[in-house]
Amino acid sequence: MRRIILSTESGADLPKDLADKHSVQVVPMHVIMEGQDYLDGSLPVEDIYDYYERTKQIPSTTATNSYEYQAFFTKIQADFPDCIIIHIGYTSKASSSFQNAVSAAEEYDDIYLIDALNVTGGLAAIVMYAVSLVEEDPSIDPVQLIEKVQSVVPKSRLSFVPGNLAFLKAGGRVSNFAYIGGALLKIKPRIELIDGKLVSTKKYRGHMSVVSEKLVHDFLTQYNIDKNQLYFQYSIGLDEKIKQRMDEMAKEYGFKNVTWIQAGAMISTHAGPGGFGIAGLEF
Repeated sequence: MRRIILSTESGADLPKDLADKHSVQVVPMHVIMEGQDYLDGSLPVEDIYDYYERTKQIPSTTATNSYEYQAFFTKIQADFPDCIIIHIGYTSKASSSFQNAVSAAEEYDDIYLIDALNVTGGLAAIVMYAVSLVEEDPSIDPVQLIEKVQSVVPKSRLSFVPGNLAFLKAGGRVSNFAYIGGALLKIKPRIELIDGKLVSTKKYRGHMSVVSEKLVHDFLTQYNIDKNQLYFQYSIGLDEKIKQRMDEMAKEYGFKNVTWIQAGAMISTHAGPGGFGIAGLEF
């Protein structure tokens, strides 16, 4: 029986303890700040926030390139001889990372790739679903595993509210007019992954404590999320009282397990401090 090894990018924000526990291999994406290229995970998120405060600019982010994927896949095969690699990648609609993985995989046998069409918690939810399938049946046929994972890709839902519109403005994702209006009215956009693309679908008004409750209510009313697992995402700076309230709401809605995911440097670069999101798989 050949072992199946799952892999993904750092843009999944998969908590290290989960990745280590389940032997999920994670390849870093990149954050470029002040002319220096950092691997996602090596740059403290607080440094990004400090950089913005000093310069009113945000770092740029780049994909994992094909050469890095080659080294990544080679190491997995060396660490797990005769394994089968199934790579569940960051949405191809928002990054070239997945296409670079496809190019790199052409040089290898027994590597299969799945475009998750999602990021952060939405991607992590798919990866952890794959983990559950492998652990329930270690001898599962790889083709069957891939088919099951691909079937949940369109059922993975992610919604989040950035903590600071200034980061979206600095990254060119909102106009100056929209930023000023949003700041004055305390408006925060709800951003979702739809067909692999980040789309603003709604606007909330008020403090994050109010907005986060509205987001959770709307998300769990709109989508029939599997009650066995829910994912909450946050960027550093989110008030602990808000996190406690979100845990309470998850219980009120009947969820058995909640996993909190801290946004890494790449996601935090665009979401800013104090952001909050929710993800899960629909039935």
